[in-house]
Amino acid sequence: MSLLKHLFSKPLATQLTITSSNGFHLRPVAQFSSLAKSFPCKITATFQKKTVDAKSVNTLLSLSLEKEDTFTLQIQGKKSEEAREALVTLFETLMQTDIQIKKSVKTASDYEGSLIEGDIIYEGIAIAPVYHYARKEVQHKTNVSFKEALQYSINELEDLYLLHKKEDNATIYLAQKELLASLGEKSESLTNLEQIIVQEADTLLGTKLESKRADYQDILQRVKKHLGLEIKVTFPNKPFILLSNDLLPSEIDALSETQVLGVILQETSIHSHAAILLRAAGIASLIAETKNISQNTPLILDSHAGVVLCTPSANDLQKATLRLEQDVNQNALSASKRFDLAATIQGKEIKVLANVGDLNSARVAKEEGAEGIGLLRSEFLFKANKPSFETQQKAYREIFSFFDDITVRTLDVGGDKALPYIEIPVENNPFLGVRGVRLFTTHPELLEEQLHAIFMAAGEKHIKIMFPMVSSVEEFTQAKAFAQNIAKKHRLDISHIDFGIMIEVPSVLFLLEDFNKVVDFYSIGTNDLSQYLFAIERTHPTLKVDALSPVLFSAIDMIRQKATKPVSICGELAANKAAIEKLVHLGIETLSVSPKSIAQTKEFIRHV
Repeated sequence: MSLLKHLFSKPLATQLTITSSNGFHLRPVAQFSSLAKSFPCKITATFQKKTVDAKSVNTLLSLSLEKEDTFTLQIQGKKSEEAREALVTLFETLMQTDIQIKKSVKTASDYEGSLIEGDIIYEGIAIAPVYHYARKEVQHKTNVSFKEALQYSINELEDLYLLHKKEDNATIYLAQKELLASLGEKSESLTNLEQIIVQEADTLLGTKLESKRADYQDILQRVKKHLGLEIKVTFPNKPFILLSNDLLPSEIDALSETQVLGVILQETSIHSHAAILLRAAGIASLIAETKNISQNTPLILDSHAGVVLCTPSANDLQKATLRLEQDVNQNALSASKRFDLAATIQGKEIKVLANVGDLNSARVAKEEGAEGIGLLRSEFLFKANKPSFETQQKAYREIFSFFDDITVRTLDVGGDKALPYIEIPVENNPFLGVRGVRLFTTHPELLEEQLHAIFMAAGEKHIKIMFPMVSSVEEFTQAKAFAQNIAKKHRLDISHIDFGIMIEVPSVLFLLEDFNKVVDFYSIGTNDLSQYLFAIERTHPTLKVDALSPVLFSAIDMIRQKATKPVSICGELAANKAAIEKLVHLGIETLSVSPKSIAQTKEFIRHV
């Protein structure tokens, strides 16, 4: 009977609309398909009369879904309700967090030589001769079968994903793994796989996903490597600028070990995985038409201005060299003084803390000169699986060991951040729903375990605990009482722990006199505060808030004037060079920024 019920149950259908300007591309598709595969029911996607298996990455990609396209997700069988809820939640999260990569703003250029303009991948200056990228396939003897090579490649991509899991580009490896596993199921030989890859990659021609075709070639190359078909590339043993049609994501790591100063690609986009990895590697790079430039031609690549100079004059070389020296000197100066305190010209000291999201970023923050942690995003522990109490305690203790000044934000999920093991009903506007401090009411057991782990990890160390998305005094006092009851339950002394709030919800601006009576500190989260001040979702693909709006600075000024407890800023505004001077003049004395922005932020403060 249960089998018949499973076979003939009514399918559930849901309409999903692509809202990301990037379309439904490889990385989100891979995450979506991976989750779909975890359910036993049949799951399909239909678009323009074409129906495909939603558990297969390549078939889902073949729909070529772009912004504003709507497809039908149909689910039938066991756990279909659970699957629909999980997939819809994930889809909405993917759409909200898949922020469009914008073209960088070019600086003005006044070079004399002939210019080729392009799109900026990563800003910098490179002066060196050209080297054309050339691949040569070399055959080695091997006893590895095709199926073994396929599995080795899948395992290799899984290992790379785990190795880079804490980095933004980790999902590239996960996406490639899911893609290869999906294509591999249909392949019996290398020739067969190659034919399928060509066919599937060609379906992306002329679509917004065309730049992802390189991923198909990349996974094919991994399989070939295990079968003894290795790609050999010889690089110069002196500085060079690389010219290539495109680069495979796997080739970026090898390139980083050479003396490359810059990269110019022709057949890619700023959204490609190669471009993402070039930015992560910090290599000056540009997308430009350069096929007519001969080998060893001396070039100037100025990706600040977005140009390539093929025939630079003596004056051009002098200008580019000066700009390069300025870049090098500025970075070196900032780095050399990163452990020094930051004081303005008048001698006012500004504390520069770090926003961190895991143990590795805390370690980097220490190396980059942070004076403490102004925002520990505890969500790093709450990923696909719920962390145990022991796991949380160990992670917090390791991070706390780096600094004396530490502010931990309690779990901030909901809105644009979903967890697979937390049941939050689908909301029409999740940014105005169950998130942040509201979890104390809906999921108290989760917050109880987290706070207990934080208390145990802190020991006798003085730390600060910050509640996010607080909108009323009652929310704060209830959350603090909740924390105190946990300490009492476990017989812990937390008299050395301070409690404060993130100022993100505009209602707090009008309640500061009441908040002053109960909180120990404030931290302004300018990202969400701007979102709610202007009623523009911060991940919206087209509507944008002016980060330097006078309204935002007026709100900060109001907070600073009315607050009688310490105030810091932990949003992106804290590292914005155009905002730092204004913030200092408003009386802000503590800024919390990303680890890599610490040295530059300190140096900028010294000139205020």
